[in-house]
Amino acid sequence: MTHQERLTFWRLLLASATAFAITMALLPHPPQLVNVNDKWQHMAAFGTLTVLAILAYPKAPLWRVGERLSFLGALIEVAQSLPVLHRDCDIMDWLADTTIIVGVILVVYLFRHLRGDYSSWP
Repeated sequence: MTHQERLTFWRLLLASATAFAITMALLPHPPQLVNVNDKWQHMAAFGTLTVLAILAYPKAPLWRVGERLSFLGALIEVAQSLPVLHRDCDIMDWLADTTIIVGVILVVYLFRHLRGDYSSWP
């Protein structure tokens, strides 16, 4: 598989995972796929999205990946405040999203730094 084919694969996977996460977040009564706390579901979703985004866009600045995904989490929470969805807007959900995004980015940054890639942070 060529480099471009790998990027296309990761980008399609990221788009699919993002669409799935947004759909589940905006369904009025989403199915419970696993029996865990809501915050853990948020962290699993945004941790996965962060890893996929970094794989799909390896040259993107890590802070930009974090910024965009955190903004997506905030937009989801704002959308959940719409009465028609019968969902709750919870800033703690956005905080859980952002916490795992930052955690994944820090791990990737440390890994890249340890292998000698000093260009990955800004």
